[in-house]
Amino acid sequence: MRERHTHDPQDDASSSPAAPENRRLKDRRINRKSSLKYLLFNGRRERIRREEDKGKVFFFDRYNPKLFAAITAILMLSITDALLTLILIANGSSELNPVMAYFLQHSLLHFIIAKYILTSTGVVVLLIFKNVFLNRMRIYAHSLFSAVIFAFAAVVVWEIYLIIRIF
Repeated sequence: MRERHTHDPQDDASSSPAAPENRRLKDRRINRKSSLKYLLFNGRRERIRREEDKGKVFFFDRYNPKLFAAITAILMLSITDALLTLILIANGSSELNPVMAYFLQHSLLHFIIAKYILTSTGVVVLLIFKNVFLNRMRIYAHSLFSAVIFAFAAVVVWEIYLIIRIF
């Protein structure tokens, strides 16, 4: 059997001063920049474990399936909202959002692409800051995914109600 070797602090005094340390020259923890390897190879962490890491921004994390489902739901509800809005506009309604009304004046394709890009950008920003605690609201940013889903779902239900009322 192999014998375990433990470190004894008293050995330090008696060890020779020329004995090399078993460490790298550069501390790997000093580089805090995000690396593409974390994005390509499953990220770093799925949840925050250390108290000092809470509230920090981590760009290349691993995300749980619930978060992926929330993002997918938001994007699908956004596209559904865009299509239902187009149906309502074709039947005499008008776009109340001035930003989306601007894109609607150019073309239907510009409207749908702008809607998707603006929603995607918002989701990415929310995803980047998901671990940040919002002091004024007293919640973590990742809790806003549910609120966004609820808001989009309410808009879609309202648009469906309006379409049923028209026909």
